Amino acid sequence: MKHWTIACLAGVALLAACSSSDDSKNANGAGGASAYGATGAGGGVGAGGAGPAAPGSEEDLVQSAGDRIFFDTDRNSLSPQATATLDRQAAWLQQYQQVNVWVAGNCDERGTEEYNLALGQRRANADRDYLVAHGIQRSRIETISYGKSRPIDAASTQEAWAQNRNAITSVR
Repeated sequence: MKHWTIACLAGVALLAACSSSDDSKNANGAGGASAYGATGAGGGVGAGGAGPAAPGSEEDLVQSAGDRIFFDTDRNSLSPQATATLDRQAAWLQQYQQVNVWVAGNCDERGTEEYNLALGQRRANADRDYLVAHGIQRSRIETISYGKSRPIDAASTQEAWAQNRNAITSVR
């Protein structure tokens, strides 16, 4: 649980650093940089500028594949942007057979707690099912739903809600 908290805080810090760019909107209204991790799909310098991430680490996943996908309101279907990220995650997971992951489904603040917990679980399951269909062993992936309890952006705006409708993959 401590690792997850640290990973979430790091993700929030990275999102905050990227949020001021005008070109940071994708088709779902979510930040372009965060859709592919901290540095984009091509990799690059790790968080804090210390250099490349250790192979198979959380930072490596973020840099190499991206750690989150985004969903439309009240949906758990995968967009083309989401499947592109999941394709990179599947390739990364095939490269690091020893790595297991968590997939956390999240929702925006609208709706009841019960509804959002169920929707978050469907989102996490959609992510997991895609990875399994692309060759990743189901036993390597655990899912959880946080519903609306762990927002990336606490504002009550369309942009914030778009950021909060996600599934985040993290190394466990």
